[in-house]
Amino acid sequence: MRHYFFTQSHPSERDAILAFQAEVTHPQTSVPVISKWGNLRQKLFGIDPKETTFVQRGFRPGNVQAQQQLEHIGYTFLQGYHAALADHKPDTLALRLNTIEAEWRGFAFEGAAMGLALLDALTPWQQNRLAKFMAGPGAAHIYMVHVGAGWILARLPWRRPVYLTQLNCRANAQSKIQNAKAIDPLLGWLAIDGYGFHEGYFNWPRSVEQKTIPKKLSGYARRVFDQGLGRSLWFVCGADCSHIPRKISTFDAKRHADLWSGVGLACAYAGGVDPAAIEALKSAAGKYQPHLAQGAAFAAKARQKAGNPTAHTEIACQILCGMGAGAAAEVTDQALENLPPVSSPQIGLEGKQEGAEPAYEIWKQRIQSHFSREMKP
Repeated sequence: MRHYFFTQSHPSERDAILAFQAEVTHPQTSVPVISKWGNLRQKLFGIDPKETTFVQRGFRPGNVQAQQQLEHIGYTFLQGYHAALADHKPDTLALRLNTIEAEWRGFAFEGAAMGLALLDALTPWQQNRLAKFMAGPGAAHIYMVHVGAGWILARLPWRRPVYLTQLNCRANAQSKIQNAKAIDPLLGWLAIDGYGFHEGYFNWPRSVEQKTIPKKLSGYARRVFDQGLGRSLWFVCGADCSHIPRKISTFDAKRHADLWSGVGLACAYAGGVDPAAIEALKSAAGKYQPHLAQGAAFAAKARQKAGNPTAHTEIACQILCGMGAGAAAEVTDQALENLPPVSSPQIGLEGKQEGAEPAYEIWKQRIQSHFSREMKP
C-alpha cells in the first residue's frame, strides 16, 4: 500500500502537479477552493509526479518528441487523479478536468476515475462516486473512465475477485447469481485492460520481461489483461516501432493477438510518432494487422465520443485501418448492432456461433473481421 500511495512529494513537485487546480480556483471560474479534507486526501494518497518519468520508470529512451508526449500523458493522468482526491463531486470535478486541453483531457478523466474508485473502495458507506461520475460528466469519456477505474484492481488486490465475480455474473446469461452493482457487462472488461496497463507501466520487469501473469487471473480476463499490457508496451518501449514487435515476439504466441490490439489502441490514442514509424509498425504486425487496426478503431471511437479528435489519431487510422478516424469509429458502432448483451449462444456474422466468448470479445472479433476483409488483396 505504501509503495503505491504514500509516496510523499517534495513541496515544489506537489505544487507543480496541482498547479492547474490553483488556476481554476480563481473566483471567475466558480470552482470552490480545495477543502481541508481534499488536501488531506491528496497528502495521504498522492502520487509523486516523477513516477511518470522515463528515468523513474526505467523505460526505453528513444525519440525525444515521443518521450515528451508520453511523459506528459502520465503527468496529465495524475492531474485528473489528484483532482478527484481534492473534490469528488461530479460537476466540480468536471470543471477542473475540462480546463485541460482537449487532446490530453481523456487522460485526466482516466486519472480521475482511478481517484474516485479509490475513494469508493476506502469508504464502504459511500461507494457511488464513480457511478455518479460515469452517469454524469464522465459519460463522454466512458471508455477512459472504465480503464482508469481498473488501476485500483492493481493497487488494491482484494478488489479483484469481487470485481471479476460481479463482471462474470453480469456477462453470463446462465449465471444464477445476480449482480446488484452497476457494472457494464460490455465495457466493464475495460477495467481489466486498465489493470493490465498498470502492471506493464509500473511493474514491467515482472509483467513484460518475466511474462508473469497475475495469480487468480484466469479465463477471458487474461486476454483483456494482455490488451492493456500491449498498450503499456507503447510506453515501456518508448513508442519505438521497431522495438515493440521484437518485444511482442518474446511472449507466448497465444498472447500476441491481444498484445497487438493494445499496441494499436495506444498508437492511435496516445501518438508520439511520425507516419513512417506507423507504417513500419503495420508491416511488422504481419497477420496481426486486423488486431492492430481494431485497437486503432477503439481509440478513434473513444476520441469521437469525447469530442477530442487529434491529428495523430487521424493519421494512425488512415495507415492502420485504411480509413479516417471517423470511419474507423463507425466500424466499431456497426459491430455493436445486434450484439448479445451477455454471453449467450447465437449465430453471428457469416454463420459463426457467438456464444463461447463475452460480448466484449465478440465485438472485437467483428471489428477485426471487418478489417481482415478490407485488407485482403
